[in-house]
Amino acid sequence: MTHKPFEGMLDILVFNWPLYAAALLLALACPILLFLLPLPPIVALLLLASAAGAGYFLIVSLAVSYIIYDRSPLYRWQWIKDVLPFTPRQIVNLHAGFDKSSPALRALFPDANMVVLDFYDRHSMTEASIARARRLELAHQQALSVDPAALPLADNSCSTAFLLFAAHEIRDARQRLQLFCEVKRILEAKGSLLLVEHNRNLANFLAFGPGFLHFYPQSEWLRLATKAGLQVTRSFTCTPFVRILLLQKEAAPYEEAKYREKDSCEQSSISVGAISR
Repeated sequence: MTHKPFEGMLDILVFNWPLYAAALLLALACPILLFLLPLPPIVALLLLASAAGAGYFLIVSLAVSYIIYDRSPLYRWQWIKDVLPFTPRQIVNLHAGFDKSSPALRALFPDANMVVLDFYDRHSMTEASIARARRLELAHQQALSVDPAALPLADNSCSTAFLLFAAHEIRDARQRLQLFCEVKRILEAKGSLLLVEHNRNLANFLAFGPGFLHFYPQSEWLRLATKAGLQVTRSFTCTPFVRILLLQKEAAPYEEAKYREKDSCEQSSISVGAISR
């Protein structure tokens, strides 16, 4: 699967075009108002600050998007082979309606059986950007729509699961935990979950402003892994903006009662069956 020049940055621009259009209008309108109208100094200062902030957002957010999605090796996906401890035989790729990775995973692992699951829920995932992404990205039509708390796969039936820029779209903390518990259930012993996410950190704040609140801190992913019974075996960054976690299922068999005692996976337990370090 080839990645076109500027494809990742243009995706960000298209999916969030009203925000970028507003920022561009603000960056242009404020200097025009300053030139045409005699304004009090404090108003003029506020307009200048608004124009500077809008211009900063336009330039920096798109530049960072280009670095992450177009210049780094992230969306070329070859690094996945080096990260996984073994070549997977049964793959499940989970996403929230925008799926850039499934064709690449099929090319990377042509001998593996792959299931693609889409856990998008229009009632809880109300961001306009993800709705635009779904309208423009046809790959979700090839996926099976699922409830993240009840994945339609058998216990211990998958060797590797992928959550690539998808888990943060689940805004409810309990539902995120249910998804992680379901992934743990369907993984075979020593099976792996590859999680890729932006972090809610200073780098993403400087790049995306208040939009960084749409991401979660690394502590949230570690909490979910611990609660679900998944062990972190590798943790590293790809650019300062993206963290990659490789989680592994313990060798012990799935114990339904154990999770009910923790009150963490009760709903899930009864469901049907070059990178810088």
